[in-house]
Amino acid sequence: MVKLLKSGFHSTADVFDLRPLQLHPCVCICRGSQKEAVEVLQPVRCESGQERAAAGRLMAQELLEKDQELGTIFTFCSALDTALGGGLPVAKSTETCEAPGVGNTQLCIQLAVDAQIPMCFGGLGDKALYIDTEGSFLVQKAVDLDQAAVDHYGLLAEDAQQQEALKELTVETIFSTLVLVRYHDYVELLAEMYLLADFLAQHPEVQLVVIDSIAFLFHHCFVNLSQRTRLRNSLAQQLIQMATNRNVTV
Repeated sequence: MVKLLKSGFHSTADVFDLRPLQLHPCVCICRGSQKEAVEVLQPVRCESGQERAAAGRLMAQELLEKDQELGTIFTFCSALDTALGGGLPVAKSTETCEAPGVGNTQLCIQLAVDAQIPMCFGGLGDKALYIDTEGSFLVQKAVDLDQAAVDHYGLLAEDAQQQEALKELTVETIFSTLVLVRYHDYVELLAEMYLLADFLAQHPEVQLVVIDSIAFLFHHCFVNLSQRTRLRNSLAQQLIQMATNRNVTV
């Protein structure tokens, strides 16, 4: 282990893909041998192989099939759904960048409603977590969008299953399953990211996380541009990892 550290190797990932002849010159600096290089690699590959097997290796076709199985959250805007390939992708992190006043918040509220559409209508039938950082969540706007969704699917209902689902699809039920959180500074938002995994584990029915907006708190709380960028990038990576590992749409 000391020889490996002195040669610049700090984790099993650093040596996993090396062959004994490639590792041999490195350990030889510390008076090692090719046989010793083989002995070093054997337990490392055994351990790393188990870890990789546990983590799983997916082929590209399997990833495609997984995406198709998970589906999308449609936006009720045909042009936008087409641009997104059918809607907002499930188990992915999607960032919208728009000029102020063009409807970003309305889109976010719309998606929080759409995530709750019953599966018999092509929806996910899940709950949503809405993180509001700007104070821009308007209750009346949400009520209007809820009512529009209820009216729309009331016209589409055909079979008995859809008619039955409509009994649970009301403005009241949609509102009662939408979790709303308000944060006022970036510290609260970053703290939420550490608590979010536990929250989602306790509430597996929550399959959509909306942050409106992720940039607002950082733009108004930081003078140091590089520090702001580092924190935002770190937050984005956490969200991507959470979306992938938990099949949660962000």
